[in-house]
Amino acid sequence: MFPYHDENETQRPAYVTMAVIAVNVLVWILVQGAGAERPLAASVCNLGLIPGELTLTAPPDARFPMGDDLVCLLDPGRQTLNVVTSMFLHGSWMHLLGNMWFLWLFGNNIEDSMTRPRFLIFYLISGLAAALFQVVANPASIVPMVGASGAISGVMGAYLVLYPRVRVFTLVPLGFFMTTMALPAWAMLIYWAFLQLASGLMTTGSSSQGGVAFWAHLGGFVAGVALVKLFERRDRVMARAAHHWRPGTVRHL
Repeated sequence: MFPYHDENETQRPAYVTMAVIAVNVLVWILVQGAGAERPLAASVCNLGLIPGELTLTAPPDARFPMGDDLVCLLDPGRQTLNVVTSMFLHGSWMHLLGNMWFLWLFGNNIEDSMTRPRFLIFYLISGLAAALFQVVANPASIVPMVGASGAISGVMGAYLVLYPRVRVFTLVPLGFFMTTMALPAWAMLIYWAFLQLASGLMTTGSSSQGGVAFWAHLGGFVAGVALVKLFERRDRVMARAAHHWRPGTVRHL
């Protein structure tokens, strides 16, 4: 299922969410060459998070194939800054667009429940927790990890805690047909978290192949659930709870 709308109206502009989206898009275009093979491979290799590099458990001569005649060689040292830079890199247009859509859909409401500086700190901490969760799950992996999805998972975990009953409208494919379904946020988000856990368990131990960092998703989600109460502005959350949603304004696809 793919969420496309919620009934959770924001009370103030989500400037930080928009700024984070803009930074991700600019990095994709200016640093990653909008997906061109060589700048994309170079950015992922040099600025992505490689667990075995961070933990110093990967062999010094380890190399990861990045495409035709392209190989990623590990740099000496832990490259700790890559934990942060990896959060603003992506592997494809679909990776970028999917992440930015989820960030906008859920992030504007979470930003609305905090001060803007708090939201930015919360977002970054969720991303760090997600990255470290993936490193702990597979510490010797030499596969570069990139993407904002770990931090966005933290935002989704926060949404589960603060707005579990808000309806989220999703697209649900049924064979060749597409239908829509309105679900309470708790149902959609718990289902999503369960998929990450199940997928993570199925792929545990695979350190030589690329793919989705399911443990990073789960780690970010858990961090968001655990930390959101420390960052929320209770008065803003209560004001939003008193606001009446207007389901009549929702346009169904």
